[in-house]
Amino acid sequence: MSAGRLLVPVSESSTLRNTVAYAVEQAFESAGESDRAASIHFVFPLSERYTYGTEPQAADEAQSLLDRVAVWAEEDLGDNADAVEIETALVGTEEYLFSPGDYADVLVRYAEAHSLDRAVFDPEFNPLGTTPLLPPLENEMRRAGLDVEDAPVQRSRRSPLLVQRGTVAQFLALFAASFGFYLVLAGSLATFELVTGAISAGIVAVVLWGVSLTTPLRPGRTVMQFLRLLLYIPYLLWEIAKANLQVAYVVLHPDLPIDPKMVEFDAAVWSPLPITTLANSITLTPGTLTVDVSKRQFMVHSLTESSREGLFGGALERAVRFVFYGRAAARIPSPRERSGEEGEET
Repeated sequence: MSAGRLLVPVSESSTLRNTVAYAVEQAFESAGESDRAASIHFVFPLSERYTYGTEPQAADEAQSLLDRVAVWAEEDLGDNADAVEIETALVGTEEYLFSPGDYADVLVRYAEAHSLDRAVFDPEFNPLGTTPLLPPLENEMRRAGLDVEDAPVQRSRRSPLLVQRGTVAQFLALFAASFGFYLVLAGSLATFELVTGAISAGIVAVVLWGVSLTTPLRPGRTVMQFLRLLLYIPYLLWEIAKANLQVAYVVLHPDLPIDPKMVEFDAAVWSPLPITTLANSITLTPGTLTVDVSKRQFMVHSLTESSREGLFGGALERAVRFVFYGRAAARIPSPRERSGEEGEET
């Protein structure tokens, strides 16, 4: 089997340039060892959800990256450009790619269609940009019978230090949270429980001071967010109860008036915790299910027209903004008002 026909999936990363150089070196070294010409196929898996709707520039950005990769490969080949064929392609543009298996299916089909022997991965390849995709993706491709390897390039250090310098406020906050949790579990305010709780909370605070709390603590903001959260919980329960009645009506109606559709919208929330809270709130509300979140772009399955109306009306989104950003943020226009239309549907 020739090692000179390579499949190289690409996505934007700090190690992509070195991965391209390694792939070119491997293909060039194997040129002439087989009757088939050495070839490198650089492919960008671009899910259907990025080829329409609120991110029309995604395909252009992907193609621009492939063009850059082709230029790098030609530079590395230099005078030996005729020894290795360079191909680029967007794959998966007509499919919804979600799991590692979805990406593996697309890549394996491409490799089989172009008689490619081996896949070389950038160690930081991750077209999703969120959950790590590479290890399970490589396992799926190996199970499909493809030879797979990571390019031996040095990865940059992205993650912050596990242990950081804490502040007195962070220590006190962790102590108070641990002490309160201990008393809740104990179910008693007896002297013994108070003393042992204080000792346990002190040990936890000392050990985890610089691990559990790695960002500056703003007591005033935290207290206000907690108070607003107490208001949000009954509001969410009310929305869940209303949605339950609506879904029950649809299920029990003789005509079963459902109209399932996938919809997309950009949410006006800007950090991981608010985004997670909104995504889970949508899923907890019957009739809607958060399928995928990319940056601030939500893809949601809606069961009925009324559930879509609620999404684009932005009631839950506005409530989540109120919890995390305050009253002023709650007045930001709804998704429908921001887009001027009722989102994008599939």
